Amino acid sequence: MSRSGALDLATGLGGKIKKNEVQSAVEQYEKYHVCFGGDDDTRKTNYSDMVNKYYDLATSFYEYGWGESFHFAHRWNGESLRESIKRHEHYLALQLGLKPGMKVLDVGCGIGGPLREIARFSSTSITALNNNEYQISRGTELNRLVGLGDSCDFVKADFMKMPFADNTYDAVYAIEATCHAPDVVGCYKEIYRVLKPGQCFAAYEWCMTDNFDPNNETHQRIKAEIELGNGLPDIRSTNQCLEAVKLAGFEIISEKDLAADSPVPWYLPLDGSRFSLTSFRLTSIGRFITRTMVKTLEFVRLAPAGSARVSSFLETAAEGLVEGGRKEIFTPMYFFLAQKPL
Repeated sequence: MSRSGALDLATGLGGKIKKNEVQSAVEQYEKYHVCFGGDDDTRKTNYSDMVNKYYDLATSFYEYGWGESFHFAHRWNGESLRESIKRHEHYLALQLGLKPGMKVLDVGCGIGGPLREIARFSSTSITALNNNEYQISRGTELNRLVGLGDSCDFVKADFMKMPFADNTYDAVYAIEATCHAPDVVGCYKEIYRVLKPGQCFAAYEWCMTDNFDPNNETHQRIKAEIELGNGLPDIRSTNQCLEAVKLAGFEIISEKDLAADSPVPWYLPLDGSRFSLTSFRLTSIGRFITRTMVKTLEFVRLAPAGSARVSSFLETAAEGLVEGGRKEIFTPMYFFLAQKPL
């Protein structure tokens, strides 16, 4: 059900941004980042505008190239990317002990790919929190198409200020989403507040590893490329992430960088030096075709002006992610399971 055609990509590009304002939005988004003269403080102060612009601009590309679940996954030899993504979602559900009848919150849900998979796998009712109007409208449509319109819903809100009462949910999870938070302790405290005592929060976080050297110019460039291409105010270290969970009041049950022992490198789908028929659009040839197609669609005005620039910074992100993965200075799957004390 993912939008997979060229015209789907063109019509979806820009999300809720008016088509004649896409190029301006791209320019404003780029200026938040180091590569274009921006800084961490500006990104954190304006994180809501930055992240909303990012997902309006990038969601159509994500769905075209990746599918409905916008995340990486621990992957076994012989396992397809799609299979690994589903298993990654199932692993999260099993770690949380999700069972029928539980009320679950997905924090930063994208267009709801993980929500739909986890809801069907665990027979739970899931509320999806998202601050991007375009992704919510797209996710609501996809929920309806698979018959989850009544059991799962979307709420438009900022995860720094959730519109839920204290002690509402039986479980909370976040998949590569709270990396967008300008203040991760504040974000985790909000999750703590809405979670029932004795219940658990699980997450996959984007982090810099212990191998990252802040004084290394190459490492700094890679970090900046990942931030630019993924709408991030700043990428925290695994230690900073874990400390933030504790400061929010949680007790750590388990934590692990799942990328460290993944038999197949998590970044392999983005590696331009490999070829894959099942993930053809992510290969260097596939990305070249997409890039050419987007330029053509923009030239004939089927895609809005600025579309090719979005494609460009997403490719920069892919290159940064691959390089960060190879050097083992970045992980998109630092996993932790934490409990709110009784």
